[in-house]
Amino acid sequence: MNVGGAHSFPTVVALGSSFAAGPGISPVVNCAAGRSGENAAHLVSRKLGGRLIDATVSGATTATILHDGQRVGRRRFLPQIESVRPDTDLVLLTAGGNDLQYVRSLAARARANGLIRRPLTRSLGGRALRRSPLIQPSDEQVQLAIAGLERIVMECSRRAPRARIILVDYLPVFDDDSTSGPVLPLTESEIRHFRAVAAQLSSLFVVAAKSTGADLVPASAYESGHRAGSAQPYVLGFETRKGDGVPFHPTRAGMRAAADEVLALLGRRSV
Repeated sequence: MNVGGAHSFPTVVALGSSFAAGPGISPVVNCAAGRSGENAAHLVSRKLGGRLIDATVSGATTATILHDGQRVGRRRFLPQIESVRPDTDLVLLTAGGNDLQYVRSLAARARANGLIRRPLTRSLGGRALRRSPLIQPSDEQVQLAIAGLERIVMECSRRAPRARIILVDYLPVFDDDSTSGPVLPLTESEIRHFRAVAAQLSSLFVVAAKSTGADLVPASAYESGHRAGSAQPYVLGFETRKGDGVPFHPTRAGMRAAADEVLALLGRRSV
């Protein structure tokens, strides 16, 4: 596996879920996949002057990347790994969050809380809360997600022996200053719960990078000040900004930050 030293990256392949695809960030280049032309992979490949094969699909799991494929509405996506060919020079991978149901359960809880706080929708909110209990991912789920990431890295290496493979962790929704409010309609205990899940998600990348020798961009460890609800959030809270992301997903600024870290790892200047 090529974990360092390459100086040219003519062909870049991006694999992953919505935190890689960039739903809601204009321009949208694939509606079904929720894929933006300004996601981190696009920014990196343009800076490198390379050709990008962006296979990312919102909602992807490690299984749909490896072998299951994915259906979104009437669109059927082949397993993303099929995009990795022998001439691939660089692979960017962000996956595992959907294996742990992280963003899905976060959005469901925020939506339920929003409903329950309004008299006309309180009963709907109560039912929604009962359908979205706070459950910490089990050790088995975490281990399966780690194994999934490891298998993706090893399969990329098998298909493209010269490729450099970089795991790009999930950008942080929360930091030490995160509190309940309109942008984060969660109780303090709910915030603690989802921060713990986010920490489990980050651990997937650390373990997978160590076991496979892949590089790691620890995006979840970015400095405070860019949480949901901050002046320059890297990830939105329970809100939508036209052309700049969807609830609980990266913003344009977040994608630029992730791209800059990838480029720094490659020894290149930021975008």
